[in-house]
Parts: sequence; structure tokens; C-alpha cells
Amino acid sequence: MHMDEIKGELASIISAVKARIDLEKRFGVDTVTLTKSDVGANGCPPGKAVKTSGDRTSMSEKEKKIKLLEDIKNEMLACHKCTLGKTRTNLVFGVGDPMASLMFVGEAPGRDEDLQGEPFVGRAGQLLTKIIEAIGLKRSDVYIANVLKCRPPENRNPLPEEIVLCMPYLIKQIEIIQPKVLCALGTFAAQTLLNTKAPVGTLRGKFHEYEGTPMMVTYHPAYLLRNPNDKAKVWDDMKKVRDFLGELSGKDSKI
Repeated sequence: MHMDEIKGELASIISAVKARIDLEKRFGVDTVTLTKSDVGANGCPPGKAVKTSGDRTSMSEKEKKIKLLEDIKNEMLACHKCTLGKTRTNLVFGVGDPMASLMFVGEAPGRDEDLQGEPFVGRAGQLLTKIIEAIGLKRSDVYIANVLKCRPPENRNPLPEEIVLCMPYLIKQIEIIQPKVLCALGTFAAQTLLNTKAPVGTLRGKFHEYEGTPMMVTYHPAYLLRNPNDKAKVWDDMKKVRDFLGELSGKDSKI
């Protein structure tokens, strides 16, 4: 490895550590707890792998992404950084196409998700599937994940320390998938990814940016089950996502 490459890796590691410290401070955590997984395997930043020779060089991009996601999932299966790891039935890691251009991020698994080990499979998930189909896609065309990968007891709100400990895994998922558009579903996903306390009602309806990726904020499907009158607002948001992806497809035939 040349000196310039070494300097680049060190700069990336420092950046990853600073990002973790900023995240912990934002959620009021005074003690910074860094693990090997927070900077990545072999000291690389999350989502970046050391260049190696051999079989990996012959793998397709999709196969590489599947392998990287599987590695993170296996790491999380042994994760007990917070108490949720002890109370979960199943880890709810994420599902969908690792090559997806559109990635949805929700809050946390509910009862049905905890039982099946897949995000958005209950009533809210069925509604999300309809929303996806309404913009001309299938559930298998997108990638779906949550901020938390384990169900909070009684579906309570995520705690700040739980978000801090689990957020690095979501960041890795986003870095691996590299979606063209992110869609944050609900308060916790939107506020966490955008580092803001602004309510969803003021964030929705326009594109924001997460680490250079356009991100639409809209209401969580569970909220829509309680407030069906706001479905029209979500449809407006999703039409913007659909049209944006359509514009991209004009420049790049692969959505």
C-alpha cells in the first residue's frame, strides 16, 4: 500500500471516529464507546473494505454487497450492546435488493416483525407495500430497514442510547447499498438521519440530503393507519420520489 493510500485510510478512520463521537454527543451520551465494528474490519471505516486479491475480485457488485450485508447481519446476531438484544425474538436486519435505487428507513420492528425477522410485515408493512406498488415498483425492487434492528418492549419509542448504539449498523447498510434516493419514514428515522429535532410535518414534502444522497421525509405507515386523512400527503411525497427516479432513469437506464 502506497503512502498516499495509507494517509487516505487514516483520514477515513479519523472521520468515522469523529462521526461516532458527534452522534453520541447529539443524543446526550457523555461516554464515547467505540468498538472495532464502528471503524470497520481491519481498521477501515464502515462500509469500506480493504482491497484484496483472490475470489473477491471476481465477484459481481451485487454479490459483494450481499456478502458485506451478510457479514454485518452476522455481527448483529451476536450484538448485545443494549438490552434489546436479550428481549428480541428475532433480529430484524433489513430486506430487499442490495442494488436498490430506493431505500426506506423506518423506526424499529414491531410485534409481527420481531416474530418473522423481517421489517414492515404487519399492517403498516402491508400499507408500505401498497405505497411502493403505487409508484410503479415492487417490494423486491427496494431495500427496507429500520434505525433499530430489535423490537423495543411493548413497541415503545427508541431510547437515545439505543439509537446511538444501533445507528452505525444502519450507516453501514446505506453505505453498502448506495441508494440513489432515501425515504425516511416517520420521526425517528427523519430526525436521526438529518440530525434535527424538526417535526415530520415540517420536513416532509421536499428533498433533503443525507451524506450526499437525496432523502425524502414522509409519514410512517403506522401513523397513516391512525390518521388516514394524511395519506394524500404521503402520496404527494412519493410522487416526488417517483418523478425524481424517473428523471435519473433518463440519464441512467438502470434505476
